[in-house]
Amino acid sequence: MSAAPSFPATRPAFLPRRRIATYFTGGIEEIPALVGALAETGRHVHDLSVDVRDGVSESSMACAVLVSAEEMDALLDRLRELPAVVSAEPV
Repeated sequence: MSAAPSFPATRPAFLPRRRIATYFTGGIEEIPALVGALAETGRHVHDLSVDVRDGVSESSMACAVLVSAEEMDALLDRLRELPAVVSAEPV
């Protein structure tokens, strides 16, 4: 009896949506850097929202990102490296 050939799995692993909240200073001028940091990683970003209010020192950005649990910390660290970011946390 011959063994069936073994083929590696070719379909990608399921990546769940994980929510991230980022708080930053500098207002609307900082949004391109934040979105750029997410885009640099090649992640699919969903449900992006930004809250910038006049007279408030910190603004916020929330989004859902398709990322594995193993990659989440590296993504958060990348956001935290940006000069304007006060905090970036999973929600």
